[in-house]
Amino acid sequence: MNELLYQMIFKRKSFHLFRNIGEEKITESELEDIIEKYKDFDALYPDIKTHIRIVPAKETTCKRGQEYCILLYSEKKDNYLQNIGYLGQQLDLYLVSRNIGTLWFGIGKVQEDSYEGLDFVIMIAIAKIDDEKKFRKDMFKSKRKSIDEIWSGEQMEGVTEIVRFAPSACNTQPWFVEHTKGQLKVYRYKKPGKRGIMPATQVSYYNRIDIGIFLLFMDVCLKHKGITYEKTLYDDKGSDDEKNLVAVYTMNLGD
Repeated sequence: MNELLYQMIFKRKSFHLFRNIGEEKITESELEDIIEKYKDFDALYPDIKTHIRIVPAKETTCKRGQEYCILLYSEKKDNYLQNIGYLGQQLDLYLVSRNIGTLWFGIGKVQEDSYEGLDFVIMIAIAKIDDEKKFRKDMFKSKRKSIDEIWSGEQMEGVTEIVRFAPSACNTQPWFVEHTKGQLKVYRYKKPGKRGIMPATQVSYYNRIDIGIFLLFMDVCLKHKGITYEKTLYDDKGSDDEKNLVAVYTMNLGD
């Protein structure tokens, strides 16, 4: 599965509008597969309960031409937002492997704010794409921060230049990595005075989901390179500080 997800990083794109995507539809068996596959994904915090529901587009306020929306629900525990980002990005990349286009949609409203005792967190809009050529042709042409803006210390080939393509709310890319002595320290980073077009009250919420997405990219890339590591996670309460430590990777580079 990890290698499949790695390959899909290069294919994935955000379908901000689902148009000119053909007439194919997501089948009932594909919907069932999505529900079952989600159960197999690795959580960042396994003790946090989560659930997904798939509803027709008309049952949400997302109007981007999608067929369905996947609604992600969670217990509200410490780091639940990072956990949803981590799980949701595995789902995102898996859907791409099935030629299902995706869009993380942060501002959408749903009919049910709670489900089986869990709270709605965020949704992913989806639709079937009739041609693989309509996905990303060249990931490296995507607009992203330069390596110097998100990484300090020695670069890691196959990791440094790939993880920066993780999707994020309003393309804020709220992460910074310090590489020193076989360790990677990952921070949720907020450049002073900068928040993009997001309301100030929502920046921390969505950027904590984003950092979960980024950690998934990091894990997938390190495993693809055959680098073993121990990952220590740190609580992120949503502080407005410039740098918030969220994870430390201690790598065994002798493997």
